[in-house]
Parts: sequence; C-alpha cells; structure tokens
Amino acid sequence: MSEYLSAYLNVAMFAVVAFCFVAILLGVSAVVRPKKENPVKLEPYECGMVPFGGAWSQFNVRFYVFALLFLIFDVEIAFLYPWATVFRELGITSLIEMLVFIFILLLGLVYAWKKGVLKWV
Repeated sequence: MSEYLSAYLNVAMFAVVAFCFVAILLGVSAVVRPKKENPVKLEPYECGMVPFGGAWSQFNVRFYVFALLFLIFDVEIAFLYPWATVFRELGITSLIEMLVFIFILLLGLVYAWKKGVLKWV
C-alpha cells in the first residue's frame, strides 16, 4: 500500500474510532439516566415559580438590532487584534487595507446612528 493511501487509512480509522466512542457514550448515557417522569419536571420552568401568562410576549426590535450591532463591532475588534500584533511584518499595504476596513465599519456606524438605531429608549 502506498504512503498516500495509508494516510487516508489513518484518517478513516480515526473517524471510525471517534464514531464508536460517541456511540458508546450515547448508549451509556441512555442506560444510566433516570427514566422516572415527574410532573414538575415537565413544566416549562424549574425555578420554583408557577408559570403565568403565555410564552409569547412583545419584544422591541430595537434591542435585537442594538445587540446585533454590538456583536458585529465586537467581532471586528477581534479581527483587529491579530492584525495589530503582526503589523510591522505586513507593511504599509496592510495598513491601507485596514484603514479601508475601519472606514467601512465607521460608515456602517454612522448609518446606524443616523437611522436612530443606537437610541436605547
């Protein structure tokens, strides 16, 4: 058998072992878990409070959009950190690219600000 095929055989064996490991763990957990049903456990909440009202409630979409904007800019900061650690090795081209990237982010922030998305109440 060639070295090329033996590398694939190693990967296939690893996949089979991983699949068997997961199957064994799921089987053991199905056997060991408690099977006694309790009416309290079947309620929607386990915090000790009696549920009241329906599960559907009005939700202001501004909170959702605000959270999405925070998440987007938070992730973009996570992209800036690795770039800043190797900035000297990348050169001036990467600086220009990052400035364009930051400018596009600022345009999005200004757009959201003008639309009033950042107003909390």
